[in-house]
Amino acid sequence: MLDLKMIRTEPDKVKAAIQKREMNLDSVIDEILKIDVDRRAVTGKVEAKKAEQNAASKQIPAMKKAGQDTTELMAQMKVLSAEIKEYDAELGELEEKQKDLMLSLPNLPDEDVVAGGKEQNVPLHYFKEKPVFDFPMKNHVDLCEAHGMIDYQRGAKIGGNGAWIYRGWGARMEWALLNFFVNEHLGDGYELILPPHMLNYECGYVAGQFPKFVEEDYWIANPTSADRKFMLPTAETALVNLHRDEVLTLDELPRKYIAYTPCFRREAGSYRAEERGMIRGHQFNKVEMVQYTTPEGSDAAFAEMVGKAERLVQELGLHYRLSKLAAGDCSFSMARTYDIEVWIPSMGIYKEVSSASNARDYQARRGNMKYRGEDGKLHFVNTLNASGLATSRVMPAIVEQYQNADGSITVPEVLRPYMGIDVIR
Repeated sequence: MLDLKMIRTEPDKVKAAIQKREMNLDSVIDEILKIDVDRRAVTGKVEAKKAEQNAASKQIPAMKKAGQDTTELMAQMKVLSAEIKEYDAELGELEEKQKDLMLSLPNLPDEDVVAGGKEQNVPLHYFKEKPVFDFPMKNHVDLCEAHGMIDYQRGAKIGGNGAWIYRGWGARMEWALLNFFVNEHLGDGYELILPPHMLNYECGYVAGQFPKFVEEDYWIANPTSADRKFMLPTAETALVNLHRDEVLTLDELPRKYIAYTPCFRREAGSYRAEERGMIRGHQFNKVEMVQYTTPEGSDAAFAEMVGKAERLVQELGLHYRLSKLAAGDCSFSMARTYDIEVWIPSMGIYKEVSSASNARDYQARRGNMKYRGEDGKLHFVNTLNASGLATSRVMPAIVEQYQNADGSITVPEVLRPYMGIDVIR
């Protein structure tokens, strides 16, 4: 959620920043400001009436003690009480309407984030050269099926389109990747969290997914109660709620967490050629990083998380590029995002395996997450997240980039201690 004071004092700046996302919400901002004027006016009236009420309340005991008639004053009190009730109701309606409008506003992109959609994304650098093969290259679907690593047919049979089964060396490689990622993060001082996979509405609200994107998740209703939960789309949704409605000390920051979870996405399951196999699915595994920092430590934390995610892909020996996303391609809650995109040779395209983002204080305002600074005052924390990494595109990249002429697949050196083999034949 944006700072209302900023909208009030710099409305043109806010409008221009949102327009960088290819969104025009000028009318929404104007309506917020109009409601804000009305709300403050009504608040002033309520406070004035309550001051009258308090003054009258203090007079009544003294008048009774002096034997004076309080009938007229009591009648005035009744009128004041009715007026205050009406003003409170009006104020409640204005505040609710203003809140709904505020929730429709996305985070403001950082000043150095360029305007436009994904066509304006900028590759910052590349790692290694694109692999070149002197033999007929195979795609990851055929390679995984040939080695019994992935069972797509039985996955679709029991889970529908967009589902698959890891088996044999595929299951071993998936588990190796997850263990490798977790161990690397633990070595860097992150705390491992295993959160619930079913979350309450507040989690999606704080993360910035609700109410705007409430229909994009899988929801589970309890048939014996009104309880309703959603399946987490990413561990970030859980991790950025750990300190909801809490005040942290300065010594506690930064807080660094990782979590392994499956992720559930409703929008998956297209039949486009570039999304075949494991490239896009309804469920996939991911290790997620989240940090809580001070505003001053936010940029350094972002650089650290991007570097950590890059290091994982580098240690796997995969060709990739790091891209800085344009404002229109950053997600609703994020002020800046860098994507790590691995090369999928058979498709001739790059696919994201990590998205590192800085939400600044946007999520913290929604979740009332603060820290007490050296000045003794309360300030909102900054929250950041980065995939570290998602496996469903890492494995296709490994299988394709490490394929050999005889159809075998060389296992990346960092995974060999976990898998116990050098080559999948």
